[in-house]
Amino acid sequence: MTNNADMRLLQLLAQTFPNSESASTEIINLEAILSLPKGTEHFVADIHGEHEAFLHILRNASGNIKRKVHDLFDGTLPKDVMHDLCTLIYYPEKRIEMIEESTDEDLSSFYARTLLQLIQVCQSVSSKYTRSKVRKALPKQFAYIIEELLHENPNDEDKDVYVQRIVETIVQIGQARNFIIAICNVIHKLSIDQLHILGDIFDRGPGAHIIMDYLLTRENFDLQWGNHDALWMGAAAGCDACIAIVLRLSLRFANMATLEEGYGINLLPLATFALETYADDPCLQFQPIGSLAEVKGDEKRLRLIAQMHKAISVIQFKLEGQLVKQHPEWNIDRRGTLENINLSQGTYRFDGKDYPLLDTFFPTLDENDPYKLTQEEEELVKRLHHSFRISEKLQKHIRLLFSHGSMYTVCNSNLLYHASVPLNADGSLRQVKIDGKAYQGRDLMQTIEMKMRTAFQHDTPREQRLEARDFFWYLWCGPDSPLFDKSRMTTFERYFLADPATHHEEKGAYYQLREDPAVCTRILDSFGVEGETRHIINGHVPVHASQGENPIKADGMLMVIDGGFAKSYHHTTGIAGYTLVYHSRGFQLIQHEPFTSTQDAVAKGTDIKSSTQIVEMMGRRIRVRDTDKGRQLQEQIKELRQLLHAYRHGLIKENAKK
Repeated sequence: MTNNADMRLLQLLAQTFPNSESASTEIINLEAILSLPKGTEHFVADIHGEHEAFLHILRNASGNIKRKVHDLFDGTLPKDVMHDLCTLIYYPEKRIEMIEESTDEDLSSFYARTLLQLIQVCQSVSSKYTRSKVRKALPKQFAYIIEELLHENPNDEDKDVYVQRIVETIVQIGQARNFIIAICNVIHKLSIDQLHILGDIFDRGPGAHIIMDYLLTRENFDLQWGNHDALWMGAAAGCDACIAIVLRLSLRFANMATLEEGYGINLLPLATFALETYADDPCLQFQPIGSLAEVKGDEKRLRLIAQMHKAISVIQFKLEGQLVKQHPEWNIDRRGTLENINLSQGTYRFDGKDYPLLDTFFPTLDENDPYKLTQEEEELVKRLHHSFRISEKLQKHIRLLFSHGSMYTVCNSNLLYHASVPLNADGSLRQVKIDGKAYQGRDLMQTIEMKMRTAFQHDTPREQRLEARDFFWYLWCGPDSPLFDKSRMTTFERYFLADPATHHEEKGAYYQLREDPAVCTRILDSFGVEGETRHIINGHVPVHASQGENPIKADGMLMVIDGGFAKSYHHTTGIAGYTLVYHSRGFQLIQHEPFTSTQDAVAKGTDIKSSTQIVEMMGRRIRVRDTDKGRQLQEQIKELRQLLHAYRHGLIKENAKK
């Protein structure tokens, strides 16, 4: 070590490890960590606001906690007791409250028995981690006692009295309830080491904001942005077309909870405008779909939702037409819609052929200038724009998407992205122009990500920020967008034309070629993914499991994990979501059945029924040494050994006092 740069690095390292003893201790610690089994990674995609199902899957670790409980207590506890223990672990606060309210008896024996059982479960899930990592997961107020319990074996006769006395004291001083909750939360934390969310947190379901609130409290997760996430990012940035689409989708699924309760978006101006403009319109093509439990039987509200739905849809088509004209470089030549309407004949021209319109009531449409907003529409758009821009919680959640998210991620030889990598028909990487320059593969993804971030960077010239803001709409429906990758989006046609031929959206070449291992190899190479076993993992397109479609493609190189969390997809997929689990022995795909509700889970002990498919098992157990984290630790060990060498040869003086 002779050059100045290396010496400066070692001198900085010496501030943390000031002598040979501290450096040696850290080397021993890191070498030990390298020999541990790798942590468990969970991959989910396309959650679409289904917060109850998503959070339940995290609470039960995709069924892993139930398996742990059965492994530990099968033969010693009845099945119903194990079932109740699992429910308690999933929902400790609510379950204890229910138990306490349902009995007047002394619960001391229940608390003591449950604490001992939970300690065993916690010992099991923490066994692959260092004491240091487990300690960091413990709540500060109970850390010392829980750590004592975790590292003592209650079955050891020498320690049995010690452990029993700790548990008895916890119960006697009235802290059993808090301890049970604390240990259950530790079990949750340690059951999933790393969470990967492959896009589309938003839209359809009622709780995207609840999911985002949860993620604000969580460590060790990453996000790959989906098209619906990009849509909400564009709305938060102030793209009026994105705002209109967000509103339309919310109304289409009768889901205003995220908008109103989550982000405080004021929908009264839209409701007022819709009532005035479409007062006598039945709006038959705009009846909401999906789950209508909250509005069933309320015909007045259903009618209002349909009117608001139509009002914002027409505004969306106008705003999109304006963007198409402003950005000819995007080559979106099929998004012009309203100029193809012939109101006098009640027809719409599509690919050179006239089709009858299902709805001909367009009171705000000027056929001579079809994309011009009326004065009332302009005022409404301004008010909605303001409401999205000033929503503090929405902006906070978007910042979380940026701080933990990206267009793609490479982790442990797995390439993660939401939808696609644009390809040509021959399987080569497709070149896509961004700001006049062509990009492909990884460079395309990186350039798009930088442009998305530009919309929120206030040190960027305003003109560039505004152009980047509009670009979110392109990502939503642009033919070469990696988040869309279709020939066109036929939203207008699906509302107004009966012929299904006009609804067709031709998928990009990626979706025809992703079964080919050679194509997947080309994609992985282009992103610099290395390793003996490499995979592409993505979502976006629901897997039709009920029709026999296999989510594992290209001889196991590509895994599609969109199993349809959203209730509106259950009839299509036949299931209710996937979790891909990557643990130290390999990959398992967990297929979930529909979840009823959190209330049923707490009161009735219902759980998500899941089935497991082994995707790929390794010939040997994967250690931390074999992971990205392990490679980082090995670099740290190398630097620490160099520091130790410098201490021993007097190149750097030790500080014995520290």
